[in-house]
Amino acid sequence: MSRSGARASLVASPVLIGAITVLVTFVAVFLAYNANKGLPFVPTFNVSAELPGGANLVESNEVQLGGFRVGQVDKIRTRVDSKTGRAIAVIDMKLDKKVEPLPKDTLVNIRPRSALGLKYIELKVGKSQESYRPGDVIPVKQAQQPIEIDEFFSTFNDEMRNNQRRTFTGFGDAFAGRGASINEAITNLLPFVTHLQPVMTTLSAPETKLDDFFRQAGRTSAQIAPVARTYGRLFTNMGTTFEALGRSPKSLQDFLERSPRTLAQGIRSLPVQRPFLADSEVLASKLIPVADEFRRSLPKISNAFVVGTPVLRKAPKLNRNTEDVFNALFDLAENPNTLLALKDLTTTFAVAAPLVEFVAPHQTVCNYWNYYWTGLSEHISEPVRGGTLQRTLLKSDNRTQDNRLSGSDADRPGDVPANQDPQEQRDPEGNPLVAIHAQAYSPAIDAQGNADCQTGQTGYLNRLVTGGRYRPSDNPAEGGGSHTVFDSDTPGLAGPTFKGLKNLKDVP
Repeated sequence: MSRSGARASLVASPVLIGAITVLVTFVAVFLAYNANKGLPFVPTFNVSAELPGGANLVESNEVQLGGFRVGQVDKIRTRVDSKTGRAIAVIDMKLDKKVEPLPKDTLVNIRPRSALGLKYIELKVGKSQESYRPGDVIPVKQAQQPIEIDEFFSTFNDEMRNNQRRTFTGFGDAFAGRGASINEAITNLLPFVTHLQPVMTTLSAPETKLDDFFRQAGRTSAQIAPVARTYGRLFTNMGTTFEALGRSPKSLQDFLERSPRTLAQGIRSLPVQRPFLADSEVLASKLIPVADEFRRSLPKISNAFVVGTPVLRKAPKLNRNTEDVFNALFDLAENPNTLLALKDLTTTFAVAAPLVEFVAPHQTVCNYWNYYWTGLSEHISEPVRGGTLQRTLLKSDNRTQDNRLSGSDADRPGDVPANQDPQEQRDPEGNPLVAIHAQAYSPAIDAQGNADCQTGQTGYLNRLVTGGRYRPSDNPAEGGGSHTVFDSDTPGLAGPTFKGLKNLKDVP
């Protein structure tokens, strides 16, 4: 068969032509559908960028550089910034290979493409010698957030428009009917400007050295700055002084009238004082180290005076009260009964010494006296009209337990059977079962004086019975020795009840 015959057979086959047409159409549709996401088999330079917000970006938005399209947005996701804790947007960009290398100081900006809200990414290439590698992320500090059109127009809300309306109305009312005054002001400006011109010419002349004036003024301000508070108090005190002078204008007038005679006398006497002034100069030069010391010490002394002045104002009253105290002591010493009372105190101390020796460890080591008053202050604290009352709370037990505390027919201590938890066990009505914990007259120290403050330390012991009459039992009627505590001295040292003395010998 000839070559022309084979070509004719291919063209004449409608099935083959239809298949080729369908294939070409499918490829065209596929390329058109994926055109916004980039053509397949085309190499790209992929980087990401952190943005303060998505700003209505969508996938497939263009990425431009210098006004030309160089890529597109592939994906948009969110992430929480670890430094600020705020949510930010992260965009993945597919860029053309011609963009590479991309400097590390490149800026990312979101720009509007149309008034309908379409956006694009604009890249501003920097000058850094370092560049991003594929997969790197441009940090959020190099991104700029645009001002949206709706945000701009939302600035002019009802409140702002009303305020603008009132402002324009006020300006209109201020100038309305004042044309003559405005014309008069313009007329008076002419002589003012005429006289102002030579003044400004003099100030701007180089020989005036106005720049030195401002420079020296700045240096003066820098020197005054460390003592600004002192200067503030100085002017405040000067105001007080001038206010006091203003209360007596006649005295001030007399002072001014006598000043010429005083100055004339100074002109005659000051030449005679020159030797004294010369010696004063020598003395002043020797006092320079003292003045330097004053500069360091006077702020502290000044603060001491500020703090001490209110205290000294109270000193007269304190002195009067102290005088009364010493007078009372003098009267007490002259009273014959004082000596008798002192002798009786000796007897009192001798009698009370054993009691104090017994009670002292409980307070000095265990702090029990403070515990007593702490509870008492809370005990008498029920608010009523005109004061407080004693807080009372009815403590009752259950009505079903054998040998309960409120029963009159108990033949052994109230307790919970040994096979039951004394903290959680309840009777059929839901009331908790009771177990007696009696450990009275516990010691405060052991034989060596070590702190053994059992009260407030031991809590509710499970069972501490030495040679007890009743043994543990699972029978509710025989459980009088299952959890009860009878011994007054818990084995071992409980230690102090507060961070303080650990032994009686440490008591001052």
